[in-house]
Amino acid sequence: MSKISPCLWFDGQAEAAANFYVSVFGGSVDMVSHYPEGHDSPARFEGGAVLLVEFTLFGQSYQALNGGPEFKFTEAVSLSVACRDQAELNRYFDALTADGGAPVECGWVRDRFGFSWQLVPEAMIAWYKSGDKPAIARMMQKMMTMQKLDIAALQAAFDGDGA
Repeated sequence: MSKISPCLWFDGQAEAAANFYVSVFGGSVDMVSHYPEGHDSPARFEGGAVLLVEFTLFGQSYQALNGGPEFKFTEAVSLSVACRDQAELNRYFDALTADGGAPVECGWVRDRFGFSWQLVPEAMIAWYKSGDKPAIARMMQKMMTMQKLDIAALQAAFDGDGA
């Protein structure tokens, strides 16, 4: 387990979510713990139900906790995924929006568990680092019209092609 690990709160779907994230990004489910038998949890999970799942994606550890219905995910917390090319971005976009997930604006997606992800082209990171304010503004204006990001169209906007 990492020194700091994000802990995602679920209402009974922690193990399914961890398995899904590992299937999308690769990685491993490292540990599954259960509520003790005879335990009456505040979330009303019976003894033997999954309590916590530790899993790893890209070398980073995460936790998925079955804590109950009190808290829901919001876009205030998301995970950002650097995508090397359009094929990788498309693969993650398709997987995360499948089976009840949904695209959101500007390259964000909400998965079927309600958690938000940002799919960010590595090229975009380089564009921001360039410091070219007019080019960045053109690229951002183009990005604001998209749900799934089109790297070629963003590159054209950054370069000033068709602007």
